[in-house]
Amino acid sequence: MTILVTGSTGQVGHELVTMRWPEEVGIVAPARGELDLCDANAVGRLIADHAVSAIINAAAYTAVDKAEKDVAAAFAANTLIPAALAQATCLAGIPLIHISTDYVFDGNATGAYEVDAPLNPLGVYGASKAAGEWAVRLGNPRSAVVRTSWVVSARRSNFVRTMLRLGFERDVVRVVQDQHGSPTLAADLAEALSVITMRMIADRHAPTDVFHFTNEGPTTWHDFAAAIFATCREAGYPVPKLEAIGSADYPTPARRPANSVLSTARIERDYGLKPASWRERLPMLVREILSKGL
Repeated sequence: MTILVTGSTGQVGHELVTMRWPEEVGIVAPARGELDLCDANAVGRLIADHAVSAIINAAAYTAVDKAEKDVAAAFAANTLIPAALAQATCLAGIPLIHISTDYVFDGNATGAYEVDAPLNPLGVYGASKAAGEWAVRLGNPRSAVVRTSWVVSARRSNFVRTMLRLGFERDVVRVVQDQHGSPTLAADLAEALSVITMRMIADRHAPTDVFHFTNEGPTTWHDFAAAIFATCREAGYPVPKLEAIGSADYPTPARRPANSVLSTARIERDYGLKPASWRERLPMLVREILSKGL
């Protein structure tokens, strides 16, 4: 059994490639440049050559602010690639599992977003991901779109690594307090994706459509930073003073949703996946990053 993973150099893609899969599973993860993911025919040939049983699409353009001017590149990665993968997997009769984002919402909801809430992205990145969702859902009935938020890991650029770096460089760190969401460890998301993928391979009638997965517990960027620095303090490292600011005090080219909290009710019901608390998982991640160095 072979699973094709795209975007293997990203946070989630790396976890998917390096995690422990069942012995019967082999992973194919083409390097950038080895496969034109926008070419459905090329993807189809790879599926046939390797007898691929499913594709997990972790490839994405995630430079949220840069996307406001780099529109073509954002839509190529976040819409055209999913469309090509959906076409190729549908023709091959295999599942496609696709990662999406909280940025497809405008952040105006008063509670956690359910999977069927109306999409209303605030910028180019969110719009390109929303279009990618439709391409996947319409292109392959045997597909699962898994939205997530605030992904962090021990590699690549992410909020935890940034806070740790700033904590060593500055005496004062200012972080927005009026944006709400739930952090997601890339390793936990990868594990959830593997469960969905294995079930969709084994059962043609496995649940499809849209799901949300984040670690448990809504918070704000400021309070997330406070938890990161608290973990550092407990480990004996010096920490900076943390100041809360509003989004208006930290303007960015792309607007961020004020509320990114996603309800995980459907994935818990359909796949039995109960996300762990990010507060319980954070100390392990911080220790891993500090042990490897920034």
